[in-house]
Amino acid sequence: MEIIIKTPEQIEILREGGKKLALILSEVAKKVAPGVTTRELDEYAEKLIRESGDEPAFLNYKPEGISYPYPASLCTSVNQDIVHGIPQKDQVLKEGEIISIDCGLKHKGLYTDHAITVPVGKVSKGAQKLMNSTQEALYKGIEAARGGGHVGDIGDAIDRYAKKHKYGNVRILSGHGVGIKIHEDPYIPNYGKKGTGEKLVPGMVIAIEPMFNEGTDDAIVQEDEFTFTTADSRKSSHFEHTILITEGAPEILTQV
Repeated sequence: MEIIIKTPEQIEILREGGKKLALILSEVAKKVAPGVTTRELDEYAEKLIRESGDEPAFLNYKPEGISYPYPASLCTSVNQDIVHGIPQKDQVLKEGEIISIDCGLKHKGLYTDHAITVPVGKVSKGAQKLMNSTQEALYKGIEAARGGGHVGDIGDAIDRYAKKHKYGNVRILSGHGVGIKIHEDPYIPNYGKKGTGEKLVPGMVIAIEPMFNEGTDDAIVQEDEFTFTTADSRKSSHFEHTILITEGAPEILTQV
């Protein structure tokens, strides 16, 4: 395992890129509405990224074990889709759905990663609670990510929150290191035991991303090789921030 500690110069670039990514994703979120296609959201995200002078990190990214590169700038995961949904020109958003929009940005050669789940029009109380709880779990995980602590502290905080609110906590997907590459060590699972796992060292940059399901924590990979869906077809929610480990409280890089 190779964990890359970022230099002060790299951290400054990641701060810039993270803020830009947060602004872009918030603008894309404003476009989410009934009748809009996921491809339209993707095209808008790419337009904003390129206008800002940066590059989409996900476009043409080829993960290990996948037979073709990712064909879009945005991941759009609707309802039972957990993560990595591929935008489609015939996938029209409907009132009451929820959608995770996940985006990576390459700014001055360095990468940040950020995701939010938003409602399509008016949603049920249950769907809103699922989104709120997943976002709150993300912040619980961030609070636990302190220099001198361990990766297991993050997973423990997220998993406790999932159990408390009786949500399925997806275990086969995880957060990760980020910065020089879109995916780096260490692996950051959303479950774990406090005080175990890799040590959190100041200068580490990681993406924390809880994924909560209304029902089972089991996930299925679809035929497109990228999209993960809930095994019981119930809704899923996903939130992600890129953060910097410091001597004290972590710094969220993907916020305005």
